[in-house]
Amino acid sequence: MSSRKKNILKVIILGDSGVGKTSLMQRYVNGKYSQQYKATIGADFLTKEVILEEDEESGNQGAGNFASATAGDSNNVKSNKKTATLQVWDTAGQERFQSLGVAFYRGADCCVLVYDVTNQKSFEHLANWRDEFLLHANISSPETFPFIILGNKIDVDDSKKQVSTRQAQEFARNFSADVASSASDNNSFGVPLFFTSAKGDLNVDAAFQKIAKSALQQNQYDMENNAFDDEEFNDAINIHLDNGAGSCQC
Repeated sequence: MSSRKKNILKVIILGDSGVGKTSLMQRYVNGKYSQQYKATIGADFLTKEVILEEDEESGNQGAGNFASATAGDSNNVKSNKKTATLQVWDTAGQERFQSLGVAFYRGADCCVLVYDVTNQKSFEHLANWRDEFLLHANISSPETFPFIILGNKIDVDDSKKQVSTRQAQEFARNFSADVASSASDNNSFGVPLFFTSAKGDLNVDAAFQKIAKSALQQNQYDMENNAFDDEEFNDAINIHLDNGAGSCQC
């Protein structure tokens, strides 16, 4: 079994150019924010070590109920800590560079869709980003694959916001039904939605904690079902891990 399967959780961040994908990644991994904007060409990634706890409650069926590593103990909960490397991939949002990023979709454990609350078009394009990811990522079970939606730049004045909270919640609520419209058995309903600000450091850690938990669940599911047998591909993903960051600008 490859080291990628055991230790690395691959997360893909998608969304229009300028929505704040790079800023969110930098804020979470490095605790930094820059006003300077530079378009991503191809794909970049950063890594961060994470510790999660898998809770097994008496009477709880199945694994995958992951709690924060700082959560309090419960008399009825047995915790099993999981240490992993969260590998966060930031892909190009500009149309002319998008074809360079799709090569990195495969092997993802979670997909994060980001829109700018001050940009209606970026919100309307989320479904296109989702569909493109599913087309190129070779996901075995798209109806259960974890997606997370981030509405970024929530710190701006309300008068500048073009996407309402209600609109976003409605989209997230219907998201799974759209993905699994042809599935015969689908009990999931909606995907997690977070309103964030990379600039103001609002809700970023909470969002990525959920992302990491979802990625770990998916990673374990793939291991149990032998979803990844391409060792050459998995080894290629590890090329820059010694440096903690990497990029491909093709």
